[in-house]
Amino acid sequence: MTSVAMLSLWLLLGTSPPPPPIKSPPVAVEIAEAAEAARAPYGYREASGSADSNTWGPLRVTLHGGALKPQRGYWATQVVLNNSGPQPLPVRLSFSPAYGDTTRAVVREVEVGPRQRVVTWVPLPVAWHSVTVLVLAPGVAPINESLYADSDRFEPVMVVGSVADFEAATALTKTGEQDEPYFSARFLEARDAPRELAAYVGFEMVVITDEATVVPADVWAVLEAYAVSGGTLVVTRPSRDLRERLPLLPEAMTPEMPYGFGKVWTCDGVALECQARIRGGVSSVEPAARGPVIPVGAQQRWVGSVMGERREAQPLLTNARTPVGRFLLVISAFALAVGPGAWWLARRRGPVAVLIAVPAISVVTCLALIFWSVLVDGFAVHTARYSLTWLDGARSRAVTVGLSAWYANLSPDVVRLPSASVLLPPPEDEDSLADMDWTGGLTVGDGFLPPRTYREWGEVAVLPSRARLVVKRAGETPRIQNALGARLEEGYLRLDGKLWRLPVLSEGEEGALTVVEPEDAKDFSVSQGLGEGGALRLTNALGPFGANTPENGFIARLSGPGLMPTSGFPTEVDAGVHFIRGEVKP
Repeated sequence: MTSVAMLSLWLLLGTSPPPPPIKSPPVAVEIAEAAEAARAPYGYREASGSADSNTWGPLRVTLHGGALKPQRGYWATQVVLNNSGPQPLPVRLSFSPAYGDTTRAVVREVEVGPRQRVVTWVPLPVAWHSVTVLVLAPGVAPINESLYADSDRFEPVMVVGSVADFEAATALTKTGEQDEPYFSARFLEARDAPRELAAYVGFEMVVITDEATVVPADVWAVLEAYAVSGGTLVVTRPSRDLRERLPLLPEAMTPEMPYGFGKVWTCDGVALECQARIRGGVSSVEPAARGPVIPVGAQQRWVGSVMGERREAQPLLTNARTPVGRFLLVISAFALAVGPGAWWLARRRGPVAVLIAVPAISVVTCLALIFWSVLVDGFAVHTARYSLTWLDGARSRAVTVGLSAWYANLSPDVVRLPSASVLLPPPEDEDSLADMDWTGGLTVGDGFLPPRTYREWGEVAVLPSRARLVVKRAGETPRIQNALGARLEEGYLRLDGKLWRLPVLSEGEEGALTVVEPEDAKDFSVSQGLGEGGALRLTNALGPFGANTPENGFIARLSGPGLMPTSGFPTEVDAGVHFIRGEVKP
C-alpha cells in the first residue's frame, strides 16, 4: 500500500498517523570514526633531548643526550665545556658505539681557555644509536658517560629558534606522549647552533624561527650552504636583507624558491600556510629516497622507480664485482685435476703420487689467484666518481654533490677533507663505518676502505674554487678557454642569444665554439651521461640541476677526478663523469 493511501486511511479512521520511525545512528561507525580521529596526527613531537652536567676539578662537562637524529648522514651531539681554572685545558672527546664494532671511534679535540665556556658539536654516524663518551683532559680523571639518540620513523625537522616562535609561526602544538604527531622536531638556540655542514645535511628540512639579526653570521653561512647543497630551508621571519644572507635567491621572490640543489621557503605571517608547507615537505617523499646523494651499502637494495620493480644496485667498479666466469673456469680446471686427474695419476704412479699432487695443485691454484689479483688490480686505489657541480662565480665557490666508489687490495692512508664538506656513509650500514676526527675539518682513518672491500661514500661540499670558462672574442666566432680544472669532454654555452657547442679541450687549452640549433642539443642528457649507476645514486639532485641554461650560462661534462672533496687523493680513476654548470663573463 502506498504512503498516500495509508494517510487517507488514517484520516478516515479519525486518528493521527504514528510518528515516522527514528533511525538509530550507526554506533559502530561513529566509534570507528572517533578512534580514527584520535589516532590522526595533529601536532609535532619535541625531541630536543636532555642535558646532564658533571664537574671534575676545574672542568664542567654538559652532555646533551636523547636528541633527535636524521635518517641519513650524522646526528650531532652537543657538548658544553666550562673551564673554571686559570689555565687552558685541552680536552679530547671520544665517542664509540655501545654495540657492534666498538673499536671505531669519532673524536674531537677542543681547547678551552681559562674561565671560558665552549660549545662544541661532534657529528656521529646515524648507524650509531647509542654511544659511550670518554672525556680526557690533563689533571682531570677520565670521564665516562653514555648517550643515546632519539630515532623516529617520521622525517625529522631541525628548528633554529624557540618552541614559542615555532608554534606561533606554524599554529602547531605539541602532542601528548600517546598521540600521533605529524613529525618530530629538534630545537636549537641560534647562538649555540652547529657551525659544521655535517650537522644539518642529513635533515630534509631546517626551519629558522628567530629573527635574522639574532642568528650569528657563521650560522647563517652554514645554513646557506645547507640550502644550496640540497636542503630545504624555511625562513618564518624573512627580513629585508634576506637576499644578502641568501645571495642566490631569484629576483622575483616567491614563498617557494629553488636555491641551487635545494629550496628556500618563506612564511609571510600566515601560520596555516606555513604549517601546510612544512607538513607537505616532510611527507612528500619516501624517507629511503631522500638526500642529495644516496650511497649504497654492501647489503642495501634499491627499489626501482619503474612499476615498482625491485633490483639490486650493482657496484660501480668492475674489479669489485665477482669474476664469476673466471672463477667457474678455475673451479672446473681444479675439479678435473683433482678428480679424473687424480684417478689417472693413482693408476699410473700410485696413491703416494696423489697425496703429493693434490696439495701441490691447491697451492698452485691459490698462487695463480693471488698473482691474477695483483696483476689485474695492483696495489693502487681504484675509484669511480660521479658528481654534479654548480659554479658560483660571483662568490668564487663550487657547490658539489657527488658519489665516489672505492676498491683496493690494500687500505689507503687517512683521507682529509675541509670543514665545508661532508663525507656521507650509507645509512644504517654499520659495516661502512670508520674512525673519524672532526678537529679542524674531517679526517677519516681506519675503516674508510678496508682491503679488498667495495665502499661507496657520498660527498657534499661548498668549497672555494677558481674553476671557470673564459670567453675570448677574436673575430666573428668566439673562442673558449678551459679553466675548469679537468678535461672538457662536451657541453653547450648560450651566448649572444645563440646556442654554441663546446669543443673537447684539455685543461688550459683553447678552442673555437660552434653554433648549433637547439634541437641538435637534445642528445645531451645529464642522466644518460651519468649512466644507470650514477643517475641512480644522484637521482634527487638531477631535478634542480637540469634547468634550462640562461644567457651566458653553460653546462659541460668533465672527466677525471672532478671537483669533489676527495679529488686530491691519489687514485686510479676507472670512471669519472662530472657535470658542471656556471656562467661566463661576456
